[in-house]
Amino acid sequence: MTTPSIVWFRQDLRLADQPALAAAAHDGPVVGVYVLDDDAPGAWKIGGAQRWWLHHSLTALAADLKKQGVPLILRRGDAVAEIAKLAKEVGAETVHAVHHYEPWWKTAEDALGKALTLKLHGGMLLDDPDSIRTGSGGRYRMFTAFWKALRERMPPPEPIAAPRNLSGPSGKIASDDLADWKLLPTTPDWSPGFADWKPGEAGAHAALKAFVPKVGAYDIARNLPSEEGTSRLSPHLHHGEVSPAAVWHAVAKGKGDTEPYLREVGWRDFTSNVIDILPGYADANGRNAYDAMPWREGKDADADFKAWTEGRTGYPLVDAGMRQLWTHGWMHNRVRMVAASFMIKHLLLDWRRGEAWYWDCLIDADYGNNSVNWQWVAGTGIDSNPFGRIMAPLTQSPKFEAADYIRTWVPELAGLSDGAIHDPEEAGCRPDDYPEKIIGHREARERALQAVKKVTARDPGAPD
Repeated sequence: MTTPSIVWFRQDLRLADQPALAAAAHDGPVVGVYVLDDDAPGAWKIGGAQRWWLHHSLTALAADLKKQGVPLILRRGDAVAEIAKLAKEVGAETVHAVHHYEPWWKTAEDALGKALTLKLHGGMLLDDPDSIRTGSGGRYRMFTAFWKALRERMPPPEPIAAPRNLSGPSGKIASDDLADWKLLPTTPDWSPGFADWKPGEAGAHAALKAFVPKVGAYDIARNLPSEEGTSRLSPHLHHGEVSPAAVWHAVAKGKGDTEPYLREVGWRDFTSNVIDILPGYADANGRNAYDAMPWREGKDADADFKAWTEGRTGYPLVDAGMRQLWTHGWMHNRVRMVAASFMIKHLLLDWRRGEAWYWDCLIDADYGNNSVNWQWVAGTGIDSNPFGRIMAPLTQSPKFEAADYIRTWVPELAGLSDGAIHDPEEAGCRPDDYPEKIIGHREARERALQAVKKVTARDPGAPD
């Protein structure tokens, strides 16, 4: 009798173009397993919004596997110990898994490889970032050069279809009940605004199919919050419900200029490249000089942070984005940058506070993307904007035609004209139930530029 192989699922919750599943299916019977390991990531265990998504994605994956007679076993605890235990229970000697780049998963892979035969496969990214090397053999730390090198290796291999020859072992295998994990919010249930998301592989391919006809307009439409110009694929890509290779090939067949979107898919590879080089990037400034930055602390700073999280800053575009984030588990990319810049530079709060908030609230929160994007905005990263490049929400809002977006998420302002809605306080028509600006733009800018002088005093070469 052929012994079964284990497929260790993590952020690769799909059947199609899933190299670990395909390899295991080739070997014989398959047992799928997902382990909810909250200890290994430490502070970066998955947040509340991701847990909502995970519940529904695992439900969809289990149903898809069940149709082919393969069980999805759910376990909770230390991933290495649980998989080793499962292997003993089913008589498996080999574990197939898609290689991950988060530091805790790399540590787990090393440990599991010492206990069992672990076969790692690609599939998380377009290419292995360790293979994208400079002429001297080093790793890229700047996106433009990384993208140029990655682009020369594209397209990725054609995606493979879901295996049709799957089979599972005979006999019952102990598994947790997904409901017992309590991934869904109950008291209170803050998830009604998530209802139009469709987690799972079928939802991912439906979103991809809907986006491809629009990809030619992406370069302009992605900056307009009031339009549906983005792909909305980010949570599906993060949870691995569709492979980046499948996205690449589908998008590349679209009409018009597809390069801007393909470049964004390449950005995912770059952020994984960064955390592969600097595993602690989510917690440490990429530029050491910024360790001297005098971030605000104390009661006033905490009150400002709370107002920011609640969308009560008096800056309509920022407030709209923060309310969309809380209600919908997602925020328009242009507004993400504006809101992040506001917290860091207008409120002079440590970027790590905002990073942690996004991590808990975003359905697409990704260790690499989240940390690299926050450090890019903050000016603290190895490849980032200068700190002195401060986004002006009151300028960004009309520039990117955000009036209808604000009306959707800040209903107190819905009755204002397009001319007044971006800055109702200046226009003299701020409703009583909408707050005054938490700080003036000019005042905030001057405070931020004075603060960053402590960084440049320590390191004159630091970007300001």
